[in-house]
Amino acid sequence: MRTVLLDTQIALWLLADNPRLPKHLRSATESETDICWIFHQVSLSEIQIKYSIGKLPLPDSPEKYLPEAISNAGFEERTIENDGGFFLDKLPNHHSDPFDRLLISHVMINGWEAASVDAQWEKYPIRIFRG
Repeated sequence: MRTVLLDTQIALWLLADNPRLPKHLRSATESETDICWIFHQVSLSEIQIKYSIGKLPLPDSPEKYLPEAISNAGFEERTIENDGGFFLDKLPNHHSDPFDRLLISHVMINGWEAASVDAQWEKYPIRIFRG
């Protein structure tokens, strides 16, 4: 089974059925049964912070919206691992976003693939999900 971590933006686009979601990801999430889609605790934190400061509109507060939306989407949730945090100093400084760096760190230590449209992710030695 393939394991694919969802970048926060991709996760939000999937949860909202946003038309900006790349077609290969929409198709894979609708038809692929051999993929474990990961919604990471890092994304939950990023969403909560952006919602709290008014930079992210949601249908309801994250605590009310996310649990049911994540469950309905069939995403598996993962928590922050100490190894992921400690690995941050080993990452090249291609990306300045601390949330993305922590997600990338977890992708690397776990050997997962990543679903992202952020070009900065391509600079890291990780596999980007292409379908």
